[in-house]
Amino acid sequence: MTPDVVAIHNVSKIFDGGDNRVVALDNVSVTIAKGEMVAIMGPSGSGKSTLMTIIGLLDVPTSGTYLLDGIETSGLDRTAQAGVRNQKLGFIFQNFNLLPRLTALQNVALPMVYARVGVSEREARAKAALEAVGLGNRLNNRPNELSGGQKQRVAIARALVNNPAILLADEPTGALDSRTGHEIMALFRQLNREQGITVIVVTHDAEVGKQMDRIVSLRDGQLNMDALHEYYGINTDALGRVVTEVPHVG
Repeated sequence: MTPDVVAIHNVSKIFDGGDNRVVALDNVSVTIAKGEMVAIMGPSGSGKSTLMTIIGLLDVPTSGTYLLDGIETSGLDRTAQAGVRNQKLGFIFQNFNLLPRLTALQNVALPMVYARVGVSEREARAKAALEAVGLGNRLNNRPNELSGGQKQRVAIARALVNNPAILLADEPTGALDSRTGHEIMALFRQLNREQGITVIVVTHDAEVGKQMDRIVSLRDGQLNMDALHEYYGINTDALGRVVTEVPHVG
């Protein structure tokens, strides 16, 4: 059996602002196996962004447990969380989050600075990562010299450079035209197929969701498959194995 890299059991997240109490996640259980490609979808306010921040160790649940690649995360302090995050997770954002004064090579090498990797190894690994995403000829270009698709490829290379267990992408095609978005999704599938890397994408885009192995659909902080048809026009009957609702672990 393929091991789970994400095991979230009975997780709730409550933002308590006195009279304005918000239950962002309500007793959610989700498991994601190594090598899966999974989309997290749902309307605004559904809890998908909160689920992403918990998976990414950017926030902690109010209750429940989260194991990341076998590591129980609830007892980790901030320093330990940062270490696990840098080792296990590669982040990709809609707006790329590249530093404008750095070259593509320098942007990709940056996570290795925090990991205290030596200079020569940083450069070699950053170059290899850029070559893997088709940008071996753009090593010394700065972000303002790159197209939107090229910037996202740099961001993907940066996410890959520490050999993470999971690529966690927040609306990775949201700032791209449809053709470039398809190219980025094809790159995700290639990386998944060739390297076996787990890909988790938070998206509003139904076409992106349909390309994944599975969709985790949220509404009002709970798993809800009906939201796929209501908000995205996705016929869950036609999708068959692609859409599965993960039952709560009692």
